[in-house]
Amino acid sequence: MSQKIVLATSNKGKAKEFNQLLANTGIEIVLQSEFNIISPEETGTTFVENAIIKAREASRVSGLPAIADDSGIEVDYLNGFPGVKSARYSGEHATDEANLQKLLHELKGVPKEQRTARYWCVLVLMRHYNDPTPIICQKHWNGEILCEKRGTNGFGYDPIFLIPILGKTAAEIEPELKNRLSHRGQALNDLLPILLKLYTQKD
Repeated sequence: MSQKIVLATSNKGKAKEFNQLLANTGIEIVLQSEFNIISPEETGTTFVENAIIKAREASRVSGLPAIADDSGIEVDYLNGFPGVKSARYSGEHATDEANLQKLLHELKGVPKEQRTARYWCVLVLMRHYNDPTPIICQKHWNGEILCEKRGTNGFGYDPIFLIPILGKTAAEIEPELKNRLSHRGQALNDLLPILLKLYTQKD
């Protein structure tokens, strides 16, 4: 019998990545939309704070354990922006394309050596609504921002996020490779053995 865990997101791209990474684990990921959960306002100033807010609300409404992901991109030239505002960089109801274009505009004319950036991902597992010690896994993925888009895979800022060691953007590599290398893949790699220990039956 599988263990249901609510994934506190409405982002289909993130949901797809989680489903790929958790396939065949005996853990069933259920999107918060199945419980009509409305994402709470992200009032935190850090990825950790926002992930806890989202996971706690999903667990409260569903009565199940919940995983929340808060992630974004920080650019050194912009002193860490967009950071926690990555999904809303160009406005409250921003699209991925609008955010990406705003970042390109902000970095217009900035030389290559000053375009260093990194994706951050914080995963929080809230075992129950009142969990006083949520499990937190945090990882990052280094890269640099290109001047124009390349590739059609991925989502968000992936088409302009270059992985120097590969010479490709996050939107040019195959999903399987991205799952191994990415900030989210690394964080889930840390979380996965904890999930298996907590929620899979022992022989």
